[in-house]
Amino acid sequence: MAKEKNMRIYNRLFFKLYLNYGIMLLVTAVLICLIFVKLYYDTTMDNHRDQLERQALKVSQRMTEFIEYGRTKDFLEYLSVLEEINEMDIWTIANPKASNPMDDNLVTNAYEEFLYSEDHTDYARIMQNAFSGIVDNQISYDEIYQTQTITVAVPVYGLNLEIVGAVLLKSPVEGQKAIVSNSLSLLVFSSVVSLAISFLIVIVFATELSVPISRMRVTALELATGKLHTKTGIKRNDEIGDLAKSIDVLSEKLLENEIQRKNIEQTRLDFFANVSHELRTPITVLRAYTETLVDGVVTDEEKIGQYYDRMLSECKSMERLVGDLLLLSKMQNPDFEIEMEPVNLIQIFDDIIRSANTIASKKNIKIDFSYDKPMYMMLGDYDRLRQMFMVILDNAIKFSMENKTVYIKIERKDKIIVSIKDEGIGIDALDLKHIFDKFYKSSLRQNANGSGLGLAIAKQIALKHKGDIEVSSTIGKGSEFVFNFPYDENLNS
Repeated sequence: MAKEKNMRIYNRLFFKLYLNYGIMLLVTAVLICLIFVKLYYDTTMDNHRDQLERQALKVSQRMTEFIEYGRTKDFLEYLSVLEEINEMDIWTIANPKASNPMDDNLVTNAYEEFLYSEDHTDYARIMQNAFSGIVDNQISYDEIYQTQTITVAVPVYGLNLEIVGAVLLKSPVEGQKAIVSNSLSLLVFSSVVSLAISFLIVIVFATELSVPISRMRVTALELATGKLHTKTGIKRNDEIGDLAKSIDVLSEKLLENEIQRKNIEQTRLDFFANVSHELRTPITVLRAYTETLVDGVVTDEEKIGQYYDRMLSECKSMERLVGDLLLLSKMQNPDFEIEMEPVNLIQIFDDIIRSANTIASKKNIKIDFSYDKPMYMMLGDYDRLRQMFMVILDNAIKFSMENKTVYIKIERKDKIIVSIKDEGIGIDALDLKHIFDKFYKSSLRQNANGSGLGLAIAKQIALKHKGDIEVSSTIGKGSEFVFNFPYDENLNS
């Protein structure tokens, strides 16, 4: 367990943040120090070289003055004082190719010494450049000084501006090792300070980052155990806040799904209970008649025929119930698609009214059908639409008193509106919100033989046609069912 715990430390977000941040600071400190050392070194060398060139040019000008005024004997003394004051080596070399060579009193080193001596051969190039009128310099490591040195060569002009020689100034560039050493010390010190500061910064940063993540992890685990009311409680305007908000949304969706699942489960249980209840009565009747016939209790042929008629009627009732259940199940399947084709609602209602008149005439009920256009076209399934409207019209006739009127009206607003209104007994407010539920039947005697699936099927057919049904009712005055469907300009043009 201890080994596992130690291994976990290396995988913790805090450790990774601190390690990466520390490496970043170290790399930054090293780069800054190296860049600083390089810049300081180059600047120091450039400044020292420029200073030497200025001094060498002044020495060359003084030599020219000595040559012009013939004071060559005083030059070496001047040169000795100059070397002592500035702590540098000063070499003067005569140009062997000059027509009027430089006086020997002005020369400190022979030309051949620079060409053939191992100690001075490195300076032959800049000396030759000086004889050609070019100011040149050379940076090299000197064994005597044990440090970097800069040597500058400038031409010396005699009479008629002829180059009669060259002046070489050599000076050590001191302090380079001290600079590198101090830079390394500064690097170590700044790295330690940076790591200490970074430790404090990372503690704050990692806490702000890891605490919400840990809280979200706990929330996710609680959601997994079924505690769907759990929330992260994190309110931040950044990516962490967005993630926490997403988890809270997930919690709400899971809770909604759980409630929906329980509702579906309850609906399923109610469905089986209702189906069992609806089938129990006809099965009980069939069993009673069958047992009576099998036992020979009834011997009268007319009576036996009546029993068979009732048994057939019960079988047909169960057949209708099973058919309605299959149709409703099919309509509620989201993957089920009905076949759409252009249909005329006027034609559908003409067909329905012809069939309904037979039922309505028994109660002397008049059907009033009105519309303002000869054709209302929509995409739909003719048979399903006919079945849907027939369910509503049949109920309107069934729940209306004798000598009343059922009004059917089709009109166009932003959609196609179909209204079926009766002057019947109306629907109680408590029943109104449940009339589209499966197997729901009021206690009215007109519902005694119904299965309670008609309106549920009608509702599903309307939804499959991208429509809806609304109902309003007043007790003693009647009910109105209003359908609305999308209006297609192309079909009705």
